[in-house]
This record gives sequence, structure tokens and C-alpha cells, in this order.
Amino acid sequence: MKFDFKNDPIDNFLKSIHFVQLKGIPEHNAMALATVTNDKPANRIVLYKGMNAGGFSFYTNYDGRKGQQLSKNKNVAATFFWPHIDHQIRIEGYVEKLSDSDSDQYFSTRPRLSQLGAWASNQSSTISSFDEFQKKTDDIENKFKNQKIQRPQHWGGFRIVPLEIEFWFGKTGRLHERYIYQRESANSPWNRFLRSP
Repeated sequence: MKFDFKNDPIDNFLKSIHFVQLKGIPEHNAMALATVTNDKPANRIVLYKGMNAGGFSFYTNYDGRKGQQLSKNKNVAATFFWPHIDHQIRIEGYVEKLSDSDSDQYFSTRPRLSQLGAWASNQSSTISSFDEFQKKTDDIENKFKNQKIQRPQHWGGFRIVPLEIEFWFGKTGRLHERYIYQRESANSPWNRFLRSP
């Protein structure tokens, strides 16, 4: 894959993810998302679901642990890592909620079982057994039998507004290439520089 540092970083990201998709790399859209609340960091994998108004979008339960953390501290970091091609992209910025219409549109494309799960799961809450959760899912399925499933209000999308994007290319002898784009705000121009590996 040819990388051009003069290009806009979002364009370079889109070229990167298109390249790994064409390569058939599994879970090419898996993104490690880091949050911090009360000085406690948390990290998990979420699935990147496309660019939205210049931000990296993903979807979740707003009432779950992740959603609550994001409501308290909007600052996040995210990483894509594709070891098959020695390429990593790091993002730092903040989240904004997506509009109801954006969330509705994406929800309508999800498999029906995933839609049912969004209703059945009180994400991150304690359950007594998986059987209990399965029963709740079955009850929700009966409730929506032969009906279109609408998005629950507690479920929807976020976009990460990037303030820094790093393109990392692994090289022999750990002589890695690190290309940085950084800006002060979402409306500021990008500054470009390299970091030592």
C-alpha cells in the first residue's frame, strides 16, 4: 500500500482500511477503544462502522459501562492494528453522539438477532445466569414476532472526532515509520510531523 503523507489523514485512513479489506484480513474493522473515568482506564474492541461527518463511528448501548464512561469523559483513544501487514493507526480525540436518524438507519441494517439483543441486554449489568438472559431474549423475540424491530432509545452510535491520527508502519530492526497528523480542534488545520520509533 502506498502512503502519501501530504494527503488528508482521513483519506489515508480510508485507503488503509480499504486495502486491508481487499486483502481479506479478518475483522479488519476491529478497533480498540480506550476510555478513562475517575482516573481508571478501560479498553475494549468495538467495530468501526464507517466515517460520519469526519468522525470514526461505532455503536453501543448508551446505558452500558462503556456508554456511561463516554457520558462522563468524552476523551478517547482508538487503535486499529493489522499485524498481517505491520500497519497500525492510532486515533486520539473525543466522542459525539450520532443523530437518532443515523442510529435508526444503522440499526435497521443489523441482523434480527442483533436487534433483539439490543432490547434484551442491560449491557454490563450483573445476571444470575446465561439461561436468564436467554429467556429474556426469547421473551423479546415473542414480543416482536412478525413485527419490524425499532431501535431502543438506549442504543445508538458515537463518532470519534480525531485531534491526532498516527500512521505506524513496522520496519525491520524496530526502525518503524510514524507519521503524525495533529490539530487543536475539529475546525483547525492539520499539522504534520514524524515521531522517532
